[in-house]
Amino acid sequence: QVQLVESGGGLVQAGGSLRLSCAASGRTFSSYGMGWFRQAPGKEREFVAGISRNGNTYIADSMKGRFTISRDNAKNTVYLQMNSLKPEDTAVYYCAAAQGPYGSSYSEEYDYWGQGTQITVSS
Repeated sequence: QVQLVESGGGLVQAGGSLRLSCAASGRTFSSYGMGWFRQAPGKEREFVAGISRNGNTYIADSMKGRFTISRDNAKNTVYLQMNSLKPEDTAVYYCAAAQGPYGSSYSEEYDYWGQGTQITVSS
């Protein structure tokens, strides 16, 4: 069992930056593929970024060049650095862990989810 706790959400002006953190419990964090997803009001959950257990990263096309995902296995933590934020980035952001090694873009491949953290970008 893995527990995930996100932090770092909040209110930011358009053009600003935020860094989300996701702390994972357990001693096998390094073997998990990790991902970030988001869900805006009235919309389906969408993939944001993923990172494999080997550190390969995947960023959704609409966020390439603005968002970066990284992991620190010594701290059991995955990060999402978000720059040049836009009002359309407003959503609840979720961290997820997959027992498979990849940071998949498919939410069905993730086994554990955090409770989510709200990001609000004002114009």
